[in-house]
Amino acid sequence: MKVLAVETATSWQSVAILDESRVLARHDRDAAGSHAKLLLPTIDRLLCETGLTLKQLDGLAVSIGPGSFTGLRVGLATLLGFRTISRLPLAVVPTLEGMAWNLRGTSTLLCPILNSRRGELYWALFRWNSDGRLERVISEQVGTAAMLGNSLTGPVLVFGEGWTVEASAIRASIPPSTVFVEAPDLAMKPSAVSIGLAGIERLRRGESVGIGISPLYVQRTAAELKYEESGGVSPVVLRQRRVARKANARVAAARTPSVRARATGGSGKGRTRDGA
Repeated sequence: MKVLAVETATSWQSVAILDESRVLARHDRDAAGSHAKLLLPTIDRLLCETGLTLKQLDGLAVSIGPGSFTGLRVGLATLLGFRTISRLPLAVVPTLEGMAWNLRGTSTLLCPILNSRRGELYWALFRWNSDGRLERVISEQVGTAAMLGNSLTGPVLVFGEGWTVEASAIRASIPPSTVFVEAPDLAMKPSAVSIGLAGIERLRRGESVGIGISPLYVQRTAAELKYEESGGVSPVVLRQRRVARKANARVAAARTPSVRARATGGSGKGRTRDGA
């Protein structure tokens, strides 16, 4: 099965053409927010290198998120367009699951980590079973480095750009009893090869997407973020405090004229410089 695979969930753009597990062509680069400009020329280049056309492929695979909103939309929209033109089946692969394919066959628990907005992180936990199947232990999460560190138990392999950026903060929050190991550098970035391998498995199971598919956005609600920013104080308590502050301010303002009157002998008017 020949597939075109695209990974644009982060600033790292990865494109590959696979024939089963064999990589026919691939190109990886830092796109730095330029996926819309770079993706199509890269795909055209790889098709030229392999001498293939879209109609000679058997399927398409794309990373669906979580990740950069813009990057995800560019990758998904591009392959949806290809699907419309070619009628090829399209498999969508969750980005963190695709990253677990970077370390396929590893027996240790896997924790891929990506950066999120607001200084938070995305993560999930996976394990490769003895029969060669990938098991999702904990689904996609989003939160602070402290939340991630506190959630880890048992021997675990950590990797991804989120780890490279927030390693110190995550380390500080991992329980002392938890054994963790940093994955090799080659596994740190999302890879279109891994998306392609996971996509081929999905296509073999008949898991191609229909119309109306959208990126997988994993975000905490605004209420959760406000609650955390408040230091864990409920909205009701915050409102009570605001009302109390306003009431105290009104009382203070009402007292000010009487205080001024006493200071000027009760007349409410001050003396002139000549004592008049």
